[in-house]
Amino acid sequence: MEPLTRVEILGYMGVTAVILLAIAKLWLHLRTVSMLPVSWAGLALPLALGIGLAITLGSAIIYRVWPAYRHSADFYLNLVLKPLEWPDLLWLGLLPGLSEELLFRGVMLSDFGLNVPALVISSILFGILHFSGPQQWPYVIWATVVGLLLGTSALATGNLLVPIGAHIITNLISSCIWKLAQAKANS
Repeated sequence: MEPLTRVEILGYMGVTAVILLAIAKLWLHLRTVSMLPVSWAGLALPLALGIGLAITLGSAIIYRVWPAYRHSADFYLNLVLKPLEWPDLLWLGLLPGLSEELLFRGVMLSDFGLNVPALVISSILFGILHFSGPQQWPYVIWATVVGLLLGTSALATGNLLVPIGAHIITNLISSCIWKLAQAKANS
């Protein structure tokens, strides 16, 4: 497989975000869904930061102890992050964080019932979204676990800003750590 270029990665991220947002909008148009609110009040941002840091730490631990996940994550991160420049990482945080959370936690989790079965179904579908090849199952499993954590944060707080913020923070921190590690390895 030939490596993707920076423009291709950014294009795919943008198109994917637009598609996910269009699906969410269509879903809202076709069904009566009462989405969780997005509120800046209270502890939303500190909770998002804490959850984002916890997910990043969990990923780092699993990366060290589960070789299949390490291989899968390396493949995925090499594919997505290697071509990107540092400023592009902002888009990597914002586009998936906003579009994926709106669809999976905002619309899907709400429409399926804001309960444990809805959490499990939306999290499995979120994990499948991260499938990029037959050897990527460990990454899909991890993405499903992350979906469970983000969904639980939405259910526990009743605030969609918490999983949105946690997702953005996770993507930003993880991608910066990966870029720094690659720069160190190449120097």
